[in-house]
Amino acid sequence: MKQQRKIVLAYSGGLDTSVILKWLQEKYNAEVISYTADIGQKIDKKNIIKNAKKLGVKKIIIENLKDLFVKEYVYPMIRGHAIYEGYYLLGTSIARPLIAKRQIVIAKKFGAYAVSHGSTGKGNDQVRFELGYHYFGSKVKVIAPWRIWKLNSRTDLIKYAKKNKIPIPKDKKGAPPFSIDDNLFHTSTEGKVLENPKNAAPEFIFQRTNSPEKAPNKSSYVNIGFKNGDPVTLNNKKLSPGILLEKLNILGGKNGIGRVDLVENRFIGIKSRGVYETPGGTLLMAAHRAIESITLDKETMHKKDEIMPKYAELIYNGYWYSKARFKLQKIVDQKRNKVNGSVKLKLYKGNITIISRQTKSNAYSMKKVSFEENKTFNKSNVERFINFHKKKLN
Repeated sequence: MKQQRKIVLAYSGGLDTSVILKWLQEKYNAEVISYTADIGQKIDKKNIIKNAKKLGVKKIIIENLKDLFVKEYVYPMIRGHAIYEGYYLLGTSIARPLIAKRQIVIAKKFGAYAVSHGSTGKGNDQVRFELGYHYFGSKVKVIAPWRIWKLNSRTDLIKYAKKNKIPIPKDKKGAPPFSIDDNLFHTSTEGKVLENPKNAAPEFIFQRTNSPEKAPNKSSYVNIGFKNGDPVTLNNKKLSPGILLEKLNILGGKNGIGRVDLVENRFIGIKSRGVYETPGGTLLMAAHRAIESITLDKETMHKKDEIMPKYAELIYNGYWYSKARFKLQKIVDQKRNKVNGSVKLKLYKGNITIISRQTKSNAYSMKKVSFEENKTFNKSNVERFINFHKKKLN
């Protein structure tokens, strides 16, 4: 008897990917392996397993990748101070390369001929997934249902689900739902009322942050310790990357930190309005800049700022595994071994204030910056310095 071909599907357990799972079984007469990467999103493992089994899935894989995600994807991005178009901290963008990599690993392990994802035909994620697939498994077939099937609307999806006895959550039976993506780094919300940029974002869509008005009336403080450019301690307690970010998310969210409402330019050429919540990431970005300010030299810091827009754009466009991103990461990390010390932050109603910076680095000289008379800085050289730069004006 001829063995069924196998497809590895990025599976959330929800309506869309459950419909895709059934469709893949019918369309390709294939055995579908459901793959779920736990990178800190809201996840119901029992529901994922139950729904997959109901659809006849024999191999159900759920991987805990939280520490790996933060250490090898989020932290390098924080070291690069990556911000897309001035606001976006790239929470969705940075998650897709890891999922794509693991899907290909699973496909090769179990001899699957194809991988599949549930990204829509209008979004960036299809590009991010598929560039990742290509890097790790260029010979593995990619199936993108939203670009090829005949289910063109939410109504079509519901009809297909009913016909195939796929459970439909109550909130999916009426109007189209918000499009929500979440992981340990962020939550994004798009669609419905947000599609019209003149509409204010309703308060009920925010999932991990208080509004500044409802944040505590008393300040919170946190001390973040860094080693080789990465955060390693909170309030002098060493924590794993996943737990450290999780605790910062709670603290930042409670204090109304990390909200962004923006209209971004998607890679595929259309504009999109979204609301993003990145409380822990916003705190890390502020603290990392602060620790670099007293540990790195001017040339290194300015070079990093110079390349950052391109670095961020590469991540946004799905080029995490590209030669161009690897090259820029080397520049970003050139002197990360010097970035050691701690930063104390005050959080209050959406605001972050740097209270103190401490390091054993000698990049910052107390003697040189002192307004008291000292002999460590030769002021007679300043006039020659100014005259040199006067000539550069002409």
